[in-house]
Amino acid sequence: MELTGEVLLLLSATAFLAGAIDALAGGGGLLTIPALMAAGVPPVSALATNKLQSTIGTSSAVYTFLKAGHVDLRWFAMPVAAAFVGSAAGGTAVQFVDPGFLSAIVPFLLIAMGIYLLLAPSLGEVERHARLGRPGLSLLAAGIGFYDGFFGPGTGSFFTTALVALGGLALVRAIANAKLLNLATNVAGLTVMIVGGKVLWLLGLSMAAANVIGNQLGARLAIRYGGKGVRPLLVVVSFALTVKLLADPENSFWLLFG
Repeated sequence: MELTGEVLLLLSATAFLAGAIDALAGGGGLLTIPALMAAGVPPVSALATNKLQSTIGTSSAVYTFLKAGHVDLRWFAMPVAAAFVGSAAGGTAVQFVDPGFLSAIVPFLLIAMGIYLLLAPSLGEVERHARLGRPGLSLLAAGIGFYDGFFGPGTGSFFTTALVALGGLALVRAIANAKLLNLATNVAGLTVMIVGGKVLWLLGLSMAAANVIGNQLGARLAIRYGGKGVRPLLVVVSFALTVKLLADPENSFWLLFG
């Protein structure tokens, strides 16, 4: 498909903003996927192309956090592998199963996440005792990874909140290692979509260049300011995702509870 220069510029600007938000709180797909579809990109190709630009942008954020010493590759090797396998399984399953039931459940999960972030005292200011060890976090990462491959919105926010609430990590370390886990799920999901031939490469790479710059900005802000302002951003992203999902009259939520 052909896109005008103005549309490509708008999509690149959207990818930049999404990258900055993604590096800080997750949820950048809330901007890029609707923008791609509004530009006339078919839904499946929009998801696939978004995976391409998001994977490249997330890689740059992980590199920045890694250089700053906030990513623990050795400790997170098992959760990363579990997230990758979970995402690959989800990306495969979505080709055979109607994802509608997940779209009905996700708003509840996002609302619960937002409420927790609002009410939890001193969230993420210091390291706390972990409620889950590596095996438990690996199982959780596999579950979130499956969700990312199967459906997707809010994956980065889910990872960050889980690492703070259950992994005991301070917010900046949680954001950094959540990006590592999200990179694994993105790579797995992208691989499945490449095999399916759904990626629009030139568009995805153009958006990726802007997304990288946005991710770099977001990562550096998180490192410099120690996560200040990220907590309310996470809340806003979680509730914005909820509104976006429930605004769709075809969402299965309305079939079950309407």
